[in-house]
Amino acid sequence: MRRLSEIHAAESVSCLNKALNELKDIWEEIGIPEDQRLQRTDAVHMHIKKLLDMMIAEEEGLKKRLLSSIETCRKEVASLCNELQVQEYQEEDGLTMLQLEKDLRTQVKMMVKEKSARQSELKSLIQQDQDLCDILCDDLFPIHPERVPSEQQLQDYRQHINTRNQEKERRHAEFVEMKRQITVLMADLEQHPDTSFEKDAVCEDEDAFCLSVENLSSLKVLLHQLDSRKVESEALCVSIRGRIAELWEMLQIPEEERQRESLMQNTHTSTKSRLNALQAALQRLEELKKKSIERVIHTIRSEIVKFWEKCYYSPEQRQAFTPYHSDDLDEEVLREHELELERLKQDYAEHSELYDAVSTWSSNWTLYQELEKKATDPSRFNNRGGNLLKEEKQRVDLQKSLPKLEKSLKAQIDQWEATHCKEFHVNGQPFLQYVEGQWNRHHMEKEREKQERQMKKMKQTEEDLLYGTIIRTPTKRRLAGTPTPGKTRKVLTAYLCARTPARGRTPRGLERNKENIAHLSGALRTMAASPQINYSITSVASSYSEFAVRSLSCSLDAQAADVIK
Repeated sequence: MRRLSEIHAAESVSCLNKALNELKDIWEEIGIPEDQRLQRTDAVHMHIKKLLDMMIAEEEGLKKRLLSSIETCRKEVASLCNELQVQEYQEEDGLTMLQLEKDLRTQVKMMVKEKSARQSELKSLIQQDQDLCDILCDDLFPIHPERVPSEQQLQDYRQHINTRNQEKERRHAEFVEMKRQITVLMADLEQHPDTSFEKDAVCEDEDAFCLSVENLSSLKVLLHQLDSRKVESEALCVSIRGRIAELWEMLQIPEEERQRESLMQNTHTSTKSRLNALQAALQRLEELKKKSIERVIHTIRSEIVKFWEKCYYSPEQRQAFTPYHSDDLDEEVLREHELELERLKQDYAEHSELYDAVSTWSSNWTLYQELEKKATDPSRFNNRGGNLLKEEKQRVDLQKSLPKLEKSLKAQIDQWEATHCKEFHVNGQPFLQYVEGQWNRHHMEKEREKQERQMKKMKQTEEDLLYGTIIRTPTKRRLAGTPTPGKTRKVLTAYLCARTPARGRTPRGLERNKENIAHLSGALRTMAASPQINYSITSVASSYSEFAVRSLSCSLDAQAADVIK
């Protein structure tokens, strides 16, 4: 199938031939000679030829321009691909020069536009980065400002800027919070910004402050310093308050004056003002203390004695503090007493756990001793309120728990001694030695009381045998036919009155009884002096005394009956 351009070319040749024929006809009609026809035909030919040559030249020029443009566009595309860091442009096959040139020009325009957009975005990102670096005092993103960035580089740069913005917000919030705390602390401490850095941080606009890592670190240091000063001031206030309270007690300041002074101190809002007020109050009390040294020393001595007891100081340890026994009460002695009291307080505070444990043991030990004494008291059976059973149960529980408590205390003391590399003393002795001594004294006291009871019972038995009286326990039954002590005494009295002669001689029967009584008393004294029979003296003395009294009573009854007859 013929192309449309070929048809148009054939039509052009036909039109040209038609025009030449028409010219030929005109020339014939006019009668132009043959030679002039040839000239005119050559002129037409030359004219057409020039026109066609001119047209061909123009089209050739167009072809050259197209080729040149194509070459130029190819170079620009290659250069842009290199700058934009993209793959080389691939031309389509089968394109005419016009299509190829148009595609290349379009590609160039697109790549130039992309290049311009990247450069514009890069410039904007660099500006943002510069602003952030000025605020954060950081380094710029590592990218060449004159080169066209790749898409990945731009993406990384955007992410970097986003991260920097987040860091800016975080640092700014941290700065604002620290600035608020610093402002509050400075107001509380009545302190003003001294250095240029402190003025920039506290007094200047928040957005103008450089949020560098160094500046924030310096702010943290400043905040920590101010906070430490406040803590120190508050601790000093607490210490001064404690000292003031001690001086109030020493000087016996009235409660109304104490409350008034406390109210005045609490009216101050800042820590600095409160500290100044407390220091002024302390100075007044110290001056008042100097004027009342003797009374204050005696008050401190009472406190020292309390802590000696809390810390279980032995008499030797107490005697070692010689100013306590001094009669020359001056400022030096007062100072030594204050130092000793402070040392004792510190000692008790450091070892309070052990001292409290020892105190618990001492309380249980004292209670146990009291219950032990009650257990040996005969009057305890008169109790009708149920306390006897309760006390006995408590005594048994303490008897079991005391060794466990001592064992636990030993473990604590061993650990304490390993830590402090010294022995833990109670009343001048190692604790276990002290406990062992307490138990030994307790056992010795029990044994002594037992011996006293035995001796008292033996003595009572002797008196009963000597004077004819005996105290029987309520649990003993009287034997049938045995006269009561009262009756025996009455009969004995009547008998003595009836048989006693005027010259005051003793009847023979009574003399015989006296001999028996003297013999029995001697036997009892021998038994008391013999340590081998201490364990059975009560039972022996009891049975023998009953037998002796019963025999004596029967003898006296018989003699009294003879008198009556």
